[in-house]
Amino acid sequence: MLRVLRHPVFARLFAAQIVALMGTGLLTVALALLAYDLAGDRAGAVLGTALTIKMLAYVGVSPLAAAVFAGLPRKAVLIGADLVRAAAALMLPFISEIWQIYLLIFVLQTASATFSPAFQAAIPDVLRDEEAYTNALSLSRLAFDIETLVSPALAGGLLMVLSYNTLFLGTVVGFLASALLILRTQLPPQGEVRSRPFLDRLTRGTRLYLAEPRLRGLLALNMAVAAVIAFVLVDTVVLVRAGSGGSESDVALALAAFGAGSMLVALVLPRVLRRVPDRMVMLTGGAGLSLLGLAYGLAMLAGVGAWGVLLVVWAGFGALNAAVLTPAGRLLKRSSGPEDRPALFTAHFALSHACWLLAYPTAGLLGPVIGLPGTLLLLAAFAVVAVAVAVRVWPKDRAKTPASQSSSG
Repeated sequence: MLRVLRHPVFARLFAAQIVALMGTGLLTVALALLAYDLAGDRAGAVLGTALTIKMLAYVGVSPLAAAVFAGLPRKAVLIGADLVRAAAALMLPFISEIWQIYLLIFVLQTASATFSPAFQAAIPDVLRDEEAYTNALSLSRLAFDIETLVSPALAGGLLMVLSYNTLFLGTVVGFLASALLILRTQLPPQGEVRSRPFLDRLTRGTRLYLAEPRLRGLLALNMAVAAVIAFVLVDTVVLVRAGSGGSESDVALALAAFGAGSMLVALVLPRVLRRVPDRMVMLTGGAGLSLLGLAYGLAMLAGVGAWGVLLVVWAGFGALNAAVLTPAGRLLKRSSGPEDRPALFTAHFALSHACWLLAYPTAGLLGPVIGLPGTLLLLAAFAVVAVAVAVRVWPKDRAKTPASQSSSG
């Protein structure tokens, strides 16, 4: 898998992704501490609102940004987005009001909603061989998982000798380093982009996405993943601290188990996908995730909640989550030609985050009302329905079709 790093262009882009992710990880810790300074006991509500703003920017702004910047050199778009993110992060230590957090987070996440789909759409043009691209997707999954483990530890070490405001400067350095690496990278040309009316550019990606059966299946699987994994990300702290009487370090250990399961699958998936169709891997992952959620929800109802069982289940959630999400880029690459690839990746970015926008508040609001076992059972049952929809709309004979060229209309 690491052989793909011998490709000089991809190696620089991957390095840019790593440093930007590390900066984002430091931002997460610093923002929580800043929210507590400004809002005290209401810090959780502030962070919840900031997370909602992030998702709204991802869902609403990414298609708009793709339409506005269509035809511009992708290097300029990527560097510009990084510079905007760095400027927003640089201003965060100087704010004194909660509304200013919301404003700067919206600016920063708007830039991220511009950067991420454009970055993801560039990788298939850099790595045209499918096996190399699959390895790149697995490395990207590993990068996200490693960031969730390394960034908190790095932040903790820095906070032992520096104030949390210094973490914002680390974020700025991460985004600037990403911009510099992209500046020094010779990206392949995007190809001729046809002039289209703005409304057509705005909606084209979504129309192409929803017209493709396997991508409709991918969207349904993203909804299944969001339903179950939202419980993991939102309710783990409540389940461990209030339900099991665990400590803060126990919460971190549970989330680390989730990350470890995801990393393990990311490592082995390239070899699996050489022999097993994407459809089978992804549907198996979605079905397993849903059934594991149902099983653990019933176990909680029955009072079977041993700490070791929770860690194994969380590792299973991480593994099945990666089995569904990691191959997604392969489907997007096969379903688009060079001209429409940015629009299709943008549509996937927006639609998949719309699933999380629905799942996050559901997981958070249901817990106090019907209890954590009932919440997980309801979310997992919804995931079962979503997987059934994916099976229905993604026919077997479309699983391994060659890359389709987008329509000219």
